Amino acid sequence: MALAGRATAAGTARFAARFTGRCAPGHFRVSHDLTLSSIGAGTYLGDMTDAVDQSYRLALAEAVRCGSNVLDTAVSYRAQRSEIALGQALADLVAAGAVTRAELVIATKGGFITHRLARPADRVQYLYDTFVAAGVANPEDLAGGIHCIAPNYLSQQITWSLRNLGLRTIDLYYLHDPETQLAFVDRTTFRHRVQLAFARLEEEVAGGRIGCYGVATWHGLRRAPMAEDFMSLELLERLARDVAGPGHHLWAVQFPLSVAMTEAAAFRNQPVGDSLQTCLAAAGDLGFTVMASASMMQAQQLGHWPASLTQAFPYLASNAQRALQFVRSLPGVVTVLAGMSRSEHVLEDLAVGAYSPEPENAERLLHGLR
Repeated sequence: MALAGRATAAGTARFAARFTGRCAPGHFRVSHDLTLSSIGAGTYLGDMTDAVDQSYRLALAEAVRCGSNVLDTAVSYRAQRSEIALGQALADLVAAGAVTRAELVIATKGGFITHRLARPADRVQYLYDTFVAAGVANPEDLAGGIHCIAPNYLSQQITWSLRNLGLRTIDLYYLHDPETQLAFVDRTTFRHRVQLAFARLEEEVAGGRIGCYGVATWHGLRRAPMAEDFMSLELLERLARDVAGPGHHLWAVQFPLSVAMTEAAAFRNQPVGDSLQTCLAAAGDLGFTVMASASMMQAQQLGHWPASLTQAFPYLASNAQRALQFVRSLPGVVTVLAGMSRSEHVLEDLAVGAYSPEPENAERLLHGLR
């Protein structure tokens, strides 16, 4: 049976209160009336195997027990397996009485065209049968055959996610990398598609299937304004306002931010009024809850960490912890997401919650990384 309810102000505050003394001041932050942990659990990486599913199920439950109440996934992650594993972890936690539904903020995403559990033998036939013949999307809506934000498609994906997660309401639903569309359509078409998507998501909020919505990006918010795939936060907010007025539910934005990818905090590319601001500053001015992603991945791929990271946070035990501390300490970041597929990662990452954020150290480090 699907879990009823959604994250609430009282529930998330109650969750944070249970960690008084275990987590330092600043580990929990309030945004849009919800109390959110400064470190959230991500579910992107991993093979599509039962063993990885089980590892995620155990690790996500451990993350909640260690003080993380922001759990992030996507219907396309690991062919829906990550959503299913998260749903199982939620059911385990609630059944054990370890947490209530109202204490957790569950986020997922839709946009990339996905399959379930295993890749289809004939992808073209799958696309036609599942989306076109079913009346979910027109062929021209399937951008490059990989991405879609058509209204009926998004509603279908929300249905899939609710089933996978075992929930009646998703707290935060993101358009997943909408800048992908700009490789296939012009900007006028893109704006129209985003506006239609926002209108449908407002309907989903009114229907109680999602609590609010956001935009989760990779490149789009970090590009120069003249880049082909650049997106303007101010424009996105205006499109939501045009659809639903000042009471719209476009509340959150997600983008990469790490010692290896500092653009969101250092590159002034976002027009707001008459000025250019960093993405992080613009998001704050426009009232968005900021979720930072990829806090460790890119630096690990490069095979090294800057020496200045150790110098900034010498008391932490690993560079992974220092990377989290850097991002969660940047003013404007509400939650930094970290992949948590194994319990040992959970214990290492959530140990950072015992330390208060250090914005001055983070900003000095950021200045040196530019």
